[in-house]
Amino acid sequence: MRGVEGRIFEEFSPGYYGICTVGGMLSAGATHLAVTPLDVLKVNMQVNPIKYHGMASGLSVLWREQGPSSLWRGWSGKLFGYGIQGGCKFGLYEYFKKLYSDLLVDRNSSLVFFLSSASAQVFADVALCPFEAVKVRVQTQPSFAKGLVEGIPKLYRTEGLSGFYRGILPLWGRNLPFSMVMFSTFEHSVDLIYRQVLKRRKEECSRTQQLGVTCLAGYAAGAVGTVISNPADNIVASLYNRKAENVVQ
Repeated sequence: MRGVEGRIFEEFSPGYYGICTVGGMLSAGATHLAVTPLDVLKVNMQVNPIKYHGMASGLSVLWREQGPSSLWRGWSGKLFGYGIQGGCKFGLYEYFKKLYSDLLVDRNSSLVFFLSSASAQVFADVALCPFEAVKVRVQTQPSFAKGLVEGIPKLYRTEGLSGFYRGILPLWGRNLPFSMVMFSTFEHSVDLIYRQVLKRRKEECSRTQQLGVTCLAGYAAGAVGTVISNPADNIVASLYNRKAENVVQ
């Protein structure tokens, strides 16, 4: 049965958390898959900035030297790794938001958003880390492996279980600030758009308008979060490619 405001599940019910998890998995997996060529370029620019010093020139070098298929290296790690991470992140975010809202009554909403997103991201990155370890190597070391199926057992043979998680600290350093800033910016942007731009409550807007608000707020939140997290993203790439042995280096 449909609940309040035409929802299939009541907010913060087990079914609601399940829908958020599935939605996060599908949206994160699909969007990360779509930008795989840019991700391949980004990682190579981080590891070899002299050779890959710009977007246009970097894409040209990859295409010329390694062929068009090189732009899609690591696509399976993007699809499955970030799909699983997205499911954990968005599902657990809603769970922790309810938990902290009940515990921190009358506290600033930003504090609830920060704590909820950070808590969810910790678990999401534990799920992502093995996929990220293989993905970065596949993208920057063409001879390493062709994808997850070949890369996972090879990484385990050469580095053991620790090889999958040697980047977990900088991964948290990258994704925790990103997630905290992203979710908080998103929540406040949605509220701002409805109050100041549309000047209507969400329930009074059409589904198309609601989707537009979500996309606009999501783009703004992602852009702001990316700027915050980029330094740690460089550290992740360096660690996985042995340009550095630890975070301090």
